[in-house]
Amino acid sequence: MIAIRKNLREEIRITQKEFRGHDLLNSRVFYRNDDGKWRPGKQGVAIRIELVPEFLGALHQVVDTAEAA
Repeated sequence: MIAIRKNLREEIRITQKEFRGHDLLNSRVFYRNDDGKWRPGKQGVAIRIELVPEFLGALHQVVDTAEAA
């Protein structure tokens, strides 16, 4: 698992999982509840592993466009 801090109460967790015979890259926002425990939120996305290179390419395009602006 890789965790990326989003803010003081949230982090994005990226994992690789298998679901119903498909390898997936799962990205989900977790939040810290009032007890201080991390809980999964509703926000997230699962991508088939074979689509990850295309997804990364799209992310690079977005970053390049933002940097050029």
